[in-house]
Amino acid sequence: MVQVVLLWFALINIIGYVVMSEDKNKARKRRDRVPEKTLFLLAFMGGALGVLIAMYHKRHKTRHTSFVIGIPLLLLLNILLYGYFLG
Repeated sequence: MVQVVLLWFALINIIGYVVMSEDKNKARKRRDRVPEKTLFLLAFMGGALGVLIAMYHKRHKTRHTSFVIGIPLLLLLNILLYGYFLG
């Protein structure tokens, strides 16, 4: 069970980082964007760390209050859930 949870943690956070980075690239090129709902869903599913790192590394969505507050709150939820399943 621990290995499955750790594998999920790695994969969902990589996906979260990549999707957030891709949205930043699309924003620069003024192309169709990734819906904010999708970014929050990835964070909720366990990828909040990846989304948060990409948010500040790429300087993307850092002026949106919903992201500045919501993603860290989802990270806290992720920590609690990962702690529960790994503990």
